[in-house]
Amino acid sequence: MLTDPIFYAVAVPAVIILGLAKGGFAGVGVVAVPLMTLIMPPVQAASIILPILLVQDVVGVWAFRKTVEFSLLKLLLPSAAVGIFLGFALAAFVSSAAVELAVGAVSIVFALQRLWAERAVKAAAEVQGKPSSPILGAICGAASGFTSQIAHAGGPPFQMYVLPKRLPRDLFIGTSAVFFAVVNWMKVPAYFALGQINRDSLMAAGVLLPFAVASTWAGVVLVRKVPAEGFYRFIYILLVVVGAKLVWDGAAGLL
Repeated sequence: MLTDPIFYAVAVPAVIILGLAKGGFAGVGVVAVPLMTLIMPPVQAASIILPILLVQDVVGVWAFRKTVEFSLLKLLLPSAAVGIFLGFALAAFVSSAAVELAVGAVSIVFALQRLWAERAVKAAAEVQGKPSSPILGAICGAASGFTSQIAHAGGPPFQMYVLPKRLPRDLFIGTSAVFFAVVNWMKVPAYFALGQINRDSLMAAGVLLPFAVASTWAGVVLVRKVPAEGFYRFIYILLVVVGAKLVWDGAAGLL
């Protein structure tokens, strides 16, 4: 794998996008696992990315450590742990094709939802100031943990609950950074149990790590300076295409 140029052609762009997401371009990092799943099994792709996420989380949490809404974390994190267990069960007891299908479906749903972001923001503005249900928060937390476990794609459920609160930008980014930093550490035992964190995955993660850290710092700087609408749109369209390919391959593997 480490001598395969195709691996680098796919994995390096994936972790750069992931780094930009960790640096503040919230949501775009969901494309990383689907991209890498084009050349390897989804659980293997996720296991390579997880150590990178753990390092990137340090950068993101440090950069936004002073802007965190802890009341949201107290609600969302316990239910996220339940979702992580359910995601572990899916990977442990179903075929690789089923996981691939699930990753593709999550990718498409997320991308389509974000392509309608302007509409979502308007809807969020209409409910600003209205109390949100703790039950809804628990459901979104569990869904975030589940999708994060299978594809490091916990952003959509988290955002569906948090975005309507219309937090200031840095408070949203900081809360997101801490939430996913904790979630990623909670996923470590599950990946060990699946036998996917091993010498090969750690070596691959080590090779990719410099690209990931550099792009995380770049994201921290750029998110405060660059209008991101066009960048987001390109990423989400790419995610629809990649997700469709994964759904096709996963469905074909199950038939």
